[in-house]
Amino acid sequence: MTEVKVRKTDNLQGEVAAPPSKAYTQRMLVAAALSLGTSKITEPLHSEDTEATLRAIKALGAKATADEGNWTVTGANPLSGAKEPINCGESGATLRFMIPVAALAAEPSVFLLGSSLEQRPLEPLLESLRQLGAEVSIQKRAGKVVVQVKGGGLAGGKTAMRGDVSSQFVSGLMFACPKAQADTGITLTTPLESKGYVQMTQEVLAQHGVKVSISQDFRCLHIPSNQVYQPRDHRVPGDFSSAAFLLAAAAVTRSRVHVGNLDCQTAQGDKAIVGILKRMGADVHVRGNRIEVAECSGLLNAVDVDAKDIPDLVPVCAVLACYARGISVLHDAQRLRYKESDRLLSICMELKKMGAGITMTESSLTVKGPCALRGCTVDPHSDHRIAMACAVAALGAEGETTIQDAECVRKSYPSFFDDLRVLGADVSGWELDR
Repeated sequence: MTEVKVRKTDNLQGEVAAPPSKAYTQRMLVAAALSLGTSKITEPLHSEDTEATLRAIKALGAKATADEGNWTVTGANPLSGAKEPINCGESGATLRFMIPVAALAAEPSVFLLGSSLEQRPLEPLLESLRQLGAEVSIQKRAGKVVVQVKGGGLAGGKTAMRGDVSSQFVSGLMFACPKAQADTGITLTTPLESKGYVQMTQEVLAQHGVKVSISQDFRCLHIPSNQVYQPRDHRVPGDFSSAAFLLAAAAVTRSRVHVGNLDCQTAQGDKAIVGILKRMGADVHVRGNRIEVAECSGLLNAVDVDAKDIPDLVPVCAVLACYARGISVLHDAQRLRYKESDRLLSICMELKKMGAGITMTESSLTVKGPCALRGCTVDPHSDHRIAMACAVAALGAEGETTIQDAECVRKSYPSFFDDLRVLGADVSGWELDR
């Protein structure tokens, strides 16, 4: 287990580039693997989750090479079943995108689930696939949970599923159903949450010439059958969900920081961090593809955050609330109970260790600030966003904070601690980007 130590830092300054988007990188890989030809993905994110997606598309017959930071992907034509079980690691997106795609192959495939994936919901997606003509099942093999996909293609037709469990279920069907034998209609029986991620999928599909119609209320999707994916070159935009930690670090330390490689025109829901910081009284400016947080002399203001469409921002918003005046409430966050960890419980427990006045319910966090945080030993529960949130909290806390299992940030932002150091944070320990 690798530890990183973070000490109170009075001032950050400088500029760093946001890492490439994990969500876009994964979607571009899947669309490229389904395309009839070769696509180039420029500036992809190299992380545990994107490497899992890369493994999965290669296992199903796509060819991929790396050259000077680019990934070149030649689509599988046709898709083939995986000869060996596909190790999805702890990547929920890889598992939920690639199970429907594997159903298109003529041969069967098996997916291995990491320990946290075994606890995360999957059955609603499998049930929808069965309604669309696929044969899929969850099995136990040698003490490991696996998903067996028989293959043989998708018939298409109609299916219904909840929209408030995981938007990745919807995206997975959006990737596979354009190649079904008949048109597909998807009805969501509850309102869709994390709409931005479904919009990102629709955007990438459109770039590959694939049409998916989504109703204005996001409750109905229509996917025409027998579509052909066209190859497309991409440049991966910066990741707002990762950049949020850098922007919050500036706000917590009342510093002037610039974060580049951020395009506010993308479909990423987590760009909402800019508006949240502004509502809290931070001096934030969008200047082209750079976001600047300026020095602030006073405390932040308490905030009310509806997390339905931005669950990944909850840990960092909880930290910001610790440095705000008043009572902040982060609500409609029940889906966080089934992430890499029970994120509501994890962030509540670890911030309490640091002295935060924080309480939780089944679906919300309430923080009474400002909190006099102090350094301690933090367990991120193998959750990258908990580790990064606690590191940001430590920048304003008295003393030294030890973050255990710090390598978990490799899941989405391997250079996180190094970027904090570039900005002047007092961080020492494992060189995470080596």
